[in-house]
Amino acid sequence: MADDTTGGSTDAAALNEALAAEHAAIWGYGVVGAALGAGDQAVAAAEEAHRDVRDRVTTLLTDRGTEPVPPEGGYALPFPVLSPVDAAALAAVLEDGVSAAWVRVLDQADERDSRALAVEVLGAAEVRAVGWRAAAAQNPTTRALPGL
Repeated sequence: MADDTTGGSTDAAALNEALAAEHAAIWGYGVVGAALGAGDQAVAAAEEAHRDVRDRVTTLLTDRGTEPVPPEGGYALPFPVLSPVDAAALAAVLEDGVSAAWVRVLDQADERDSRALAVEVLGAAEVRAVGWRAAAAQNPTTRALPGL
């Protein structure tokens, strides 16, 4: 837990970083969906989950009097997405990125509800990532410490 003497600024900064990761994941799932097809239920569920978290974090920050970070106009992909396997690998990268941001929230948060949200999101992101890593034929499919 953070030793915060600045009135929650590290908590807010960490939440804004997590929000930025959620924005990137939502954008990235648009690319994943384009490669896998609009009817892919896993893509739709993952994007919906990230939109829900985005909305929750935005509300949390606004309620605390902090300006939520807006989404970027676009994001750089870590590699070309030319096949369904590439799309699954990208989805795993997106979940790993979100996990890394939420680990920072766990480290920096001074509010109990921020830490609880971080644990919840970390677990859900790793569950999704396992499915995507399996679809991309990545081994191992699980991470002992997601986000680290």
